Amino acid sequence: MATSRYRRTTSVRDSDNQLTDSYRIEGTGSWDAIEWTKIDPVSRPVPHGLSDFLYEAEEVIAEGYCVLVNTDEAGTLFVTSFRLLFLSEGKRDIISLGTIPLATIEKFNKIIIKQPSGLRQSDKNPTRRLLQVIGKDMRIIIYAFRPRTKQRRAVFEALLRYARPTRLYDLYAFSSGPSRFSNTSPRVRLINEYLRLLGMESHISQVIEDGFFTFSNNWWRISDINATYDMCSTYPFALLLPKSIKDEDVLQACKFRARCRLPAISWCDARTGAVLARSSQPLVGLMMNMRSNADENLVGALCTPFSDGKRERRKLYIADARPRKNALANGAMGGGSESSSNYFQSEIVFLGIDNIHAMRESLVRLRDYVDTHGTKSSDGMSSFLRHGGWTWGGGNLTSMSASVSTLGDSAWLIHIQNVLAGSAWIAARVAIESASVLVHCSDGWDRTTQLVALASLLLDPYYRTIKGFQALVEKDWLAFGHLFSDRAGMPSFSGSDVELPRQSSSSNFASPIRQTPGSCPSQSQMSSQTHTSNNYSPIFLQWVDCVSQLLRMYPFAFEFSSAYLVDFLDCTLSCRFGNFLCNSEKEREQYGVSDACGCLWMYLDYKRASGGSSHVHYNLFYDPSKHEGPLLPPAAALAPTVWPRFHLRWSCPSEAQAGEVEAQCRNMVEKISELEKAKDIAERKARETIAAMEAVKAEIRNEKQVSSSAMNLARKIKRESEIIKRAIQSLGCRVHVSGNDDCTIDIQSNLPDRIASSPSTQETGGGQPSYHEKTEMPLSVTLSCDNNDDDDDDDDAPGNPIIRVCENLCPQRTLDGGCKWPDAGCAQLGSQFVGLRANYDAFDRLSIYDSYFQPE
Repeated sequence: MATSRYRRTTSVRDSDNQLTDSYRIEGTGSWDAIEWTKIDPVSRPVPHGLSDFLYEAEEVIAEGYCVLVNTDEAGTLFVTSFRLLFLSEGKRDIISLGTIPLATIEKFNKIIIKQPSGLRQSDKNPTRRLLQVIGKDMRIIIYAFRPRTKQRRAVFEALLRYARPTRLYDLYAFSSGPSRFSNTSPRVRLINEYLRLLGMESHISQVIEDGFFTFSNNWWRISDINATYDMCSTYPFALLLPKSIKDEDVLQACKFRARCRLPAISWCDARTGAVLARSSQPLVGLMMNMRSNADENLVGALCTPFSDGKRERRKLYIADARPRKNALANGAMGGGSESSSNYFQSEIVFLGIDNIHAMRESLVRLRDYVDTHGTKSSDGMSSFLRHGGWTWGGGNLTSMSASVSTLGDSAWLIHIQNVLAGSAWIAARVAIESASVLVHCSDGWDRTTQLVALASLLLDPYYRTIKGFQALVEKDWLAFGHLFSDRAGMPSFSGSDVELPRQSSSSNFASPIRQTPGSCPSQSQMSSQTHTSNNYSPIFLQWVDCVSQLLRMYPFAFEFSSAYLVDFLDCTLSCRFGNFLCNSEKEREQYGVSDACGCLWMYLDYKRASGGSSHVHYNLFYDPSKHEGPLLPPAAALAPTVWPRFHLRWSCPSEAQAGEVEAQCRNMVEKISELEKAKDIAERKARETIAAMEAVKAEIRNEKQVSSSAMNLARKIKRESEIIKRAIQSLGCRVHVSGNDDCTIDIQSNLPDRIASSPSTQETGGGQPSYHEKTEMPLSVTLSCDNNDDDDDDDDAPGNPIIRVCENLCPQRTLDGGCKWPDAGCAQLGSQFVGLRANYDAFDRLSIYDSYFQPE
């Protein structure tokens, strides 16, 4: 049944015209018969307007006009050095469904569908020439080309040459270079993570690069025994080991483990002393009677004594990820599992997780189910219309149940549940019992990595942050040698065409696996048998799916969102960056991948920085205070579902956005953020306005004070002027002040001496007034003052005409030169006073007819 369903997905599905009644495959239908060749550079001019859609160093290889059958949309398909790029015909927009990175393509086929003989057909279009592309990201794409144009052949041949390069350096990640997403040293990040686990502070990168990283605490130490990868080529350069075990014992212990992958600490609790360790299977042999004292001592050292010293020895659990029968079968090839009698106070548990082959077949069936029952499948039809609606039973509940049950037939969710249950069990043993757990499978790089990384995620809240998630992936997946190139079906050898050593990933042993440290196991050459070697398997995809299930169960515990996991997984599958190339840390360092390629983490950081705190990668509901300790999901909660954002995004695009509430919340958060920004701007402007108003008020107060002072001075001057005027008028004089501040005094009375000053007479220091001897004749006296401080001292000089005028005009002056007014003195001309300047208030109260003013 599985074979028939798979065959249905790898060909174009039935339509109402019954096109699939007669079809034939032209060319090959899988990678098995494709002969890989070296890539020669092809120079092709970039079509007009296409450069706006290309990445840096992305080159166009071939192109063809076609129709995307999935959506019945016409456009142009370009084969570039990085991807298949489909642009719509009208708007020239990138169609996401039809655009897929070359490394994400699992297989592709050429298909010809002939019209049935009983139906009329156009002579111009006797057949439909299709290209089917199956991706590792759950999509099946169908492109329909015009016949007799050879465009499909050009696209197909370009895919043959570029989709699976035989040399690592032919990948787009190397041609694009690090660009602005340069990668810092993974070694530094690994040592800093070890130091965090030991409860120590991070050290500067130069100290670590120089090899000074052998730090330790009371229980554990960082060892450099594998610094040159001589002990184990698939382990990291630095290992976290028990402090009580010497390096000589470590070298002896590694010989007892497959691929020399000895027990090493992956995570530890500095408070309780519990550890989570990993290794490969022990080489106990067919009779299960082989032992190693060094290995037993190393495993026993994982159980550190309790800090209080009162309780008994810490318990050790050895979790074998395989089913029990698989572990026993491996004994025939020298492998097997431990015996609890050989390891003190230990317990052996089999978690029953299937191998990589079962996972690969399960994903194929799941992709078949999703494409068949999707809203629009790869043939462009809705599942409600295909075969009269048979996929939904056609009204028959029995048939409907049978079609829906095919999801269970894929067994994908069962595998997800097994991995989740095993990880939760491990985390519970460490968190509740403070026990130490050693996890292994066959080689210790697939199921072991899944369990250890997921259990660490449950135990440590740091790994549930974006930065901690990066540290977790780099430690357990990259540093401990998950075969990313083999599992993704990508090359992992150098430009010299010499393949790097690569261990077999099969759960069964085809050859003896016992080896000495530093020796390289025999490898199968990368050739046309690469895909048939069954190394490809979605192990990492399955683990990310498990993380998404935990995110669904604990929405407040994770800083990152489901969208972050999808983007992260897409970048991993596309091989656009160098982080997940090759099969081990040794290979990546040997060929300078970190320096030559861009960094995925830097790219994701760049995307988040562009969106701020409301970016789609951030979980809106993240609240670390709600889950400060370990996450221990009960068995009843481990009920996984299809991951809509990843599994359904191509076949059910509207249903893939099942988190509509999250999307609306994100929109609300963005609006709130915009309102907060607007509020901050308004408050800032308000503060600036208030400050400006205060400054204006201060200026107004100053101006008011100045104006008040001026008003007071003006009133005083006016008052003095009125007094002087009344005083002069009381003498029988008439005062006239002209516009140029010249003062004219007309004397109407008979005085002994009459003085007339010329209007042009100025106080310039030497001018003398003219005198007229005629009586009964009015005299006009014009006085002007030069406000020069140098002349102030000469006002009282004997020859000053002002004094003479005062002496002749003042009625208070006696014949002997005295003054009838006590303490009067003469007014200064500079203050516009002519006459008296004493107590003007008293003077103002006197009447001009008062006898006091009569001459004596």
